[in-house]
Amino acid sequence: MPSFTRRTGIALMGSAAFIPSAFAAGGADADFDALSKRWLESFLALQPITATYVGDHRFDGQIDDMSAAGRAARTARWRMLLQALGRIERTQLSRNNQVDAAILKNQLEYMIWDDERLQSWAWDAYGWSQTAGNALYFLMARDFAPMATRLKSAAARMKRLPLLLEQMRGSLVPARVPPIHAATAAKQNGGVIDIVDSMILPHAHVLALADQAELKTAADLLRGAVKLHQKWLDETLVPNAKGDFRLGAALFDEKLAFTLESDLSRKEIRARAHGALKQTRAQMHDLAKRVLVARKTPNVDAMDEQATIQAALDLCYADRPAPDRLVETSRGAVAMATKFVRDKNIITLPDAPVRIITMPRFQQGVAVAYCDPPGPLDKKLATFYAVSPIPEGWSRKQTDSFLREYNRRAIADIAVHEAMPGHYVQLWHANKYPSMIRAVLWSGSFVEGWAAYAENMMAEEGFYQADPLYRLAQLKVWLRSITNAILDQAIHCDGMSEKDAMKLMTEAAFQEESEAAGKWTRARLSSAQLSTYFVGRSEHDAIRKRAQEKGGFNPKHYHDTMLSFGSPPARFAEALMFGDPIT
Repeated sequence: MPSFTRRTGIALMGSAAFIPSAFAAGGADADFDALSKRWLESFLALQPITATYVGDHRFDGQIDDMSAAGRAARTARWRMLLQALGRIERTQLSRNNQVDAAILKNQLEYMIWDDERLQSWAWDAYGWSQTAGNALYFLMARDFAPMATRLKSAAARMKRLPLLLEQMRGSLVPARVPPIHAATAAKQNGGVIDIVDSMILPHAHVLALADQAELKTAADLLRGAVKLHQKWLDETLVPNAKGDFRLGAALFDEKLAFTLESDLSRKEIRARAHGALKQTRAQMHDLAKRVLVARKTPNVDAMDEQATIQAALDLCYADRPAPDRLVETSRGAVAMATKFVRDKNIITLPDAPVRIITMPRFQQGVAVAYCDPPGPLDKKLATFYAVSPIPEGWSRKQTDSFLREYNRRAIADIAVHEAMPGHYVQLWHANKYPSMIRAVLWSGSFVEGWAAYAENMMAEEGFYQADPLYRLAQLKVWLRSITNAILDQAIHCDGMSEKDAMKLMTEAAFQEESEAAGKWTRARLSSAQLSTYFVGRSEHDAIRKRAQEKGGFNPKHYHDTMLSFGSPPARFAEALMFGDPIT
């Protein structure tokens, strides 16, 4: 998954780096362009950490004001812009601007909803910890400016981060904070100092002596603040966290609508997911039988579906990397996929690199891997494909379970999803689209759906030497995406227990216990995002089928065209591709 489900925006007022969302000279389009610029510029002052991420570095020494007054100022601004957007006659806009206006409207309404109705600031301790870590990580992870410049910005932010931690303590209501959010925040808090010690202070020698002293003073100040914050997390928040991690049907449905921007209801998604689960298991059963018969496995006909699939998957599990070779194995898988895509001429490849890295500590504990692309204004910088190490302190049994799940074939499939031709390639294309709104406000279901589509497409094209066990491993990962959609709503709306969730994952979807346990954690920390994989791929599959039915289908032309629209909700990409009305 990409590191941000949605990115929030940025523009450069008076700068050539800002590209308007339409190309018309006047009328409604000119009004919309002016409004877009006002909204994007607002983010520069109101969300400096996001500004760093997407590539505007005027505010690199500042951090977001997360106080009640800061939140109120942002919400008032979004409401004013939403009202201005409502005064623009949508039908008079160009087709591209109609899409951008719909995306902007959804985002403005979502931000107001999040602040006033969801109130994540009062209970999402995990989100707060991510903000603190990102404030420094975004400065140091990429070489967008000379090291000395970034270190000075880091020193300024380190001086301001104690205030952010104080605002966190003042905003969170322990009785509303779910225990899993509190525990995860407590675990990740020290990751901020890991960034200081591993990514900031080792480079202090490039500064003048006076600046070195200021950097060290700022680091010491932050170190003390993080220690104080850890004491509050351990002694106040964790013991008193009594909130329910389940969002509830009403809030979940509202958030799902904002996230997917689709007409599909929760019940429709659930029904389609159960149908796909049954169909995919049947496909795996047929494939597994062929694999076992070819290997002269005895008594194959006597095995039921569950045993047959499991026996074939066990063959995958036997080929796995050493515990300390996950990053290296992932790097080799990306190289293999890149060669395959280039040789098959499947899609236009990026001219910017991808780097496989060890996941930073402050981001560990939620996902096994993620893709972190550069912001749309830092176009030539590297994309990061981050791989989580096996957690320290894990038993041999836990490690064995993890490596069974992430065997060599599964790692190759994850590399397809996260990098080639998944997130890395798709987001590179998206950053080329000439609209900042669409570049920074991506659709999670489009992005995750593309990556899931890419997994299936690569297997169908014969990746991994058309190995049937690779196809089986890929279908197992697709089962994971299907069950993600079921878990997402069953946990948050239907009260699904840990026992039933684990049974769904380990039995119906063949996940190893360590993977299922991690997903149980992730499902409690997030909501709506887990539905994006299944819904998104279903949308991409349907659009490709429509394109094939028109005749003269060329995979590379189709892929390049699909990704040329940025990352809008799939229904808008389909409308732009086929000339449908923008609804």
